[in-house]
Amino acid sequence: MQYYGFDAWIVPSTDPHQSEYVAECWQARAWLSGFTGSAGTVVVTQTKAGLWTDSRYYIRAAQELAGSGIELFKVGFSGVLTYSEWLAAEMESGGIVGLDGGVFSIAEVERLEKAFHDKSITINHNQDLVGQLWDDRPAIPMNPVFLLDDNFSGETRTAKFSRIRGKIKEQGADAHLLSSLDDIAWTLNIRGNDVSYNPVAICYLLIKDDEVRLFIHPEKVSQSVTAALQADGIIIAEYEELFPYLQRLPSQVIVLIDPEKTNYKIMVAIEEHAKIKLGSSIPEGLKAVKNATELAGIRNAHIRDGVAMVRWLYWLDTQIHLTDHTEATIAEKLAELRSIGEHYQGLSFGTISAYQANGAIGHYAPRSETAAALKPEGLLVIDSGGQYLDGTTDITRTICLGSPTREQKRAFTAVLKAHIKLATSTFPHNTQGVQLDAITKEPLWQQGFECYHGIGHGIGHYLNVHEGPQRFSKSNTVPIELGMVSTNEPGVYFEGKFGIRIENVVITVPHATSEFGDFYGFETVSWCPIDIDLIEIPLLNTAEMDWLNGYHQTVYEKLAPYLTSEEKSWLRIETRQV
Repeated sequence: MQYYGFDAWIVPSTDPHQSEYVAECWQARAWLSGFTGSAGTVVVTQTKAGLWTDSRYYIRAAQELAGSGIELFKVGFSGVLTYSEWLAAEMESGGIVGLDGGVFSIAEVERLEKAFHDKSITINHNQDLVGQLWDDRPAIPMNPVFLLDDNFSGETRTAKFSRIRGKIKEQGADAHLLSSLDDIAWTLNIRGNDVSYNPVAICYLLIKDDEVRLFIHPEKVSQSVTAALQADGIIIAEYEELFPYLQRLPSQVIVLIDPEKTNYKIMVAIEEHAKIKLGSSIPEGLKAVKNATELAGIRNAHIRDGVAMVRWLYWLDTQIHLTDHTEATIAEKLAELRSIGEHYQGLSFGTISAYQANGAIGHYAPRSETAAALKPEGLLVIDSGGQYLDGTTDITRTICLGSPTREQKRAFTAVLKAHIKLATSTFPHNTQGVQLDAITKEPLWQQGFECYHGIGHGIGHYLNVHEGPQRFSKSNTVPIELGMVSTNEPGVYFEGKFGIRIENVVITVPHATSEFGDFYGFETVSWCPIDIDLIEIPLLNTAEMDWLNGYHQTVYEKLAPYLTSEEKSWLRIETRQV
């Protein structure tokens, strides 16, 4: 920093493709700070350092930053400055902030420029200080790309090109550059293994009216995959050829890029030669609305996933009094049972297996050497999911391993009521995620509880477990559309004591049409019993009990045919009517 004249340096959690989960070679923030969560930003000045992260990681970050000299800033807490506000307050007028423009989005740099404007603080985006210091930095992954059959995707890549080209013209552009790895995977009907749990390949894609060009390390693309892509008119170029290609674009070409998903370095390269049109990634909106084939696959994948969950719950219930187990060993068993399922491709994220107080730690990751030992008492939160060729799953259950306390039952019942609230919601066309988030939290607020994370997120079709543009959160204004697949996951967490979350996946479906327009609702597609022993039954109203009983009856009907007689008997008890 002294050498380059920087007064501050910012290290985000992203990669050049603005991914939520990134390959090891771009985990610079974790390398620098020791904080291993998926979201956070580190700021370093000559005398101070801070980490900004959200409510999922407050407890974990405090533990991992202990003794580091890095101050924790809890994003979303009243009175807590954003990192840009903090920098603006800390720095002298005319100071220089350094950052790597290759991993910062256009939108984030513009937000920083606005925040620094009044103090005439400038941004230098031309250096990568971490890259100069990180001597043993891993290489970019070179895992092979493979094709996803149309029988799973439900739409050919050429049909997708046609739809995207139509949208490009509507936007008044000549080309669309895609940086987001899951957008590219969906568009090309390809998958990869470059990022843990996310079946994507590191690459860029440019779509023009007369050309589709894939920028990727060619050693990742086999002859058969190359032949299939070329047969559909796709030109395969070197990953590093992107910037030279952009610099050869004719001056009259207008390139559509998403400012939230495209790094600042790319914008600078395009602006030097061609024109830029800023707008949302076209594939993001298209892929959020699943087609009939994708929805059928998602429903089928969730039945297989539910079978694995029930087999695991049965195993846990019969083992907890007999054998020593930890948070890590039970997570390994669940992964083993999932792997038996047809079309299984791996986990969709690292399993959150959190016992007692660890259940209050957002995105807690058990490690074999430090995992808590389980006892036949207390609460266990298990948040897990699988990747299947026909769908992605994400499910959370809170399980009582002994006799629950009154406090635990009261909290669990409030979370269940919130879960049912969203599951049974009906709402008019153009209802936004922020509205449903507030409606769902009402049973929690009645009890004086708050869920700091969003109530749900979009989920991919054999793609990223977190997928936009829709979310049920305090800030998301994207309308919830038919065919969108999302999670329903209210939770409440008591630091140092326990946490509770109940999560299912839901599909937006038609509900009714009246003189006021179209109304939508949700179809739940996750199938696994909800722990009845944790419910304070008198706190449920008749409609809530009807939902719970109906859900449990369907769980039994859908899963029983795949279970042993012992598992079936156990499931009958766990899905009993209340």
